[in-house]
Amino acid sequence: MIRTLVVDDDFRVARIHASRVAKIEGYECVGEAHTAAEAREAVQRLKPDLLLLDVYLPDEDGISLLRSLQGAGEKLDAVMITAARDLETVRAAMRGGAVYYLVKPFGFEQLQTQLEAYRRWRQEAESRTVADQATVDQLFSLRRTAPPAKGPRRLPPTMQKVLDMVVHSTEPLGASEIAGSVGISRPTAQRYLSELERKGLVDLHLAYGSTGRPVNTYLPRKG
Repeated sequence: MIRTLVVDDDFRVARIHASRVAKIEGYECVGEAHTAAEAREAVQRLKPDLLLLDVYLPDEDGISLLRSLQGAGEKLDAVMITAARDLETVRAAMRGGAVYYLVKPFGFEQLQTQLEAYRRWRQEAESRTVADQATVDQLFSLRRTAPPAKGPRRLPPTMQKVLDMVVHSTEPLGASEIAGSVGISRPTAQRYLSELERKGLVDLHLAYGSTGRPVNTYLPRKG
């Protein structure tokens, strides 16, 4: 299992990323951190293999954090996850040792594709003891695997109704509300919502009910 630490200053976003990582085969989310200081402590304590790391943290930028951790001898990689779109930030992340760079917002499929590529790269790298040019070329191509091209696909009619409800709602919707309106069971509504999230068509939004417990609700994906 690839032990993964999520580092994002937004508690809600960190929780969403952590839940997505936990769904991907071969990955284990070992914790969340919301500042560079928390991340340093968590790295020492949890020994992750991979960071999902935001560039903008309240006490230090993520690129500087990654450089200092690697400079201190920590054997870990990082996928930068951020809203920063300027090219210089991307270049700095690459120079700082990031294996990939994901720009928010992105769907579950995009994250899954890149983490699966990283897992294949890591497995291949660990299985080799001698690196000739062909091996080096193969490892670099594995790490840079791009998401597969996707053609238009029609959704099943009921799933399309669920998507339409989320898209046209002015507020986040949960499975219970959708089940009552569409005429399906709550577990079926939740299954459709999870599938729509996996396809990158809706985004998970954690809300809190009257009891204070988190409730999964969904918004249309932006961008």
